[in-house]
Amino acid sequence: MVPVPNGPDGRPDPVDASAAWELLLPAAAAPARSRGRALQAALRDAVRSGRLAPGTRLPSSRDLAADLKVSRGLVTEAYEQLTAEGYLRSGRGAGTWVGDAARAARPRARDLAPRSGGGRTGFVPGTPDLSLFPRSAWAAAQRSVLAELPHEALGYPDPRGLPRLRTALAELLTRRRGVVADPERLLVVSGVAQASALLASVLHARGVRTAGVEDPGSPQHDDLYASAGVRTVPLPLDDEGLALGPLHDSGVRAVVTTPAHQFPTGIAYSARRRAALLDWARSVDGILLEDDYDGDFRYDRAPVGALQGLDPERVAYTGSVSKSMAPGLRLGWLLVPEWLADEVVERKRTTDLGHPALDQALFAHFVERGEYDRQLRLCQRAYRERRDVLVAALEEHFPGSRVSGIAAGLHAIATLPERYGPEKHFLARAADAGIAVRALAEYGHGAGGDEAARRAVRLVLGYAHLTPGRIRAAVESLARAV
Repeated sequence: MVPVPNGPDGRPDPVDASAAWELLLPAAAAPARSRGRALQAALRDAVRSGRLAPGTRLPSSRDLAADLKVSRGLVTEAYEQLTAEGYLRSGRGAGTWVGDAARAARPRARDLAPRSGGGRTGFVPGTPDLSLFPRSAWAAAQRSVLAELPHEALGYPDPRGLPRLRTALAELLTRRRGVVADPERLLVVSGVAQASALLASVLHARGVRTAGVEDPGSPQHDDLYASAGVRTVPLPLDDEGLALGPLHDSGVRAVVTTPAHQFPTGIAYSARRRAALLDWARSVDGILLEDDYDGDFRYDRAPVGALQGLDPERVAYTGSVSKSMAPGLRLGWLLVPEWLADEVVERKRTTDLGHPALDQALFAHFVERGEYDRQLRLCQRAYRERRDVLVAALEEHFPGSRVSGIAAGLHAIATLPERYGPEKHFLARAADAGIAVRALAEYGHGAGGDEAARRAVRLVLGYAHLTPGRIRAAVESLARAV
């Protein structure tokens, strides 16, 4: 049904019977007991969607009832109900009209998911190969869990997480990452982002107003802590990790760090620096937040153990399945010191009442049956091959390049010979060729460095999400473009 032009008297003509029939036919065919509600819903939707524009005159209740072959009382009741709600208006002897209180809605769901920047090939770091997600094993685990899960398990969960999953995660993290994992101090969270937000909020409530972050480092740490009212203080790195002098001079008592595989530089903190960081935390009565974002992916030797294992009362430890399975699962964990545990648990409870119970039970089953270990082995083999392909392609097409940070993780740092600079021009040519790359400088807090730094081309190349063939082709295309 559509708006009709005004008649000779300047008022809109009534909607013709055929248009009314087409609009309301599904409602008229509804079962007798629900036909009145269906008729009201159809008219309401027509007004909301704009198919019945404000000022449109509707057929009389008698005419519309005859056309639809329903009782006149149903139509009268529908007109009265929608008039009471403001969708229609009527006057004695003047008929029924569409009111002007409702506005035509244009429902459209936008997709705000992060994208790689529009390049045909993206070397942007941070995304695993989502095609490696274990669909068959996950579906089998889901069937098993749904068959065995008691009804009461679908109620509100322990805000820390299901005991079954916390126990499985404690065993997994102790075995694979060397943490001190007490299930009573372990929380199931929706990724590292929520873990950081919870901790930042609790620290703010304790009077903490600043937190140190690595420079260069992950930009999301700045945003997450700022949302809790905690200002981040950039702290520079040296070859061993966070530089100690600036750390002591900063006055902060909380520091976010990625010691197993620093993001984005790829360095692993030295044993001496790890010990020094713990000494600092004890001396200032502070805390370290260890973001173990890709600690399981070390290719040429055993992974470096977590810093938390050296002093669980000075380190809060967090990780997730975002790199090992898929970020869309929104599933992670947070181990907190005993002196913070109650406050973090309470903040988690008031934030979301706990992580979805079914997802937790499913992942617990997945871990208990060894499927998660199998998934990690699959990813390690695939990503090691892609790393090697990337290094070989850079050696072939960008001779003289230095590649670092490749012992672990899902990205590499490539420092190209000066002849490919300045960096600004290199990035522009890459974008023109449809290849998305990011410079190391984008992850820093500085103003761009000195002239030599601006001439150098230092790239952060994420490779996990690209097949070996696409990596070779992209590096070759990049070389042609620059």
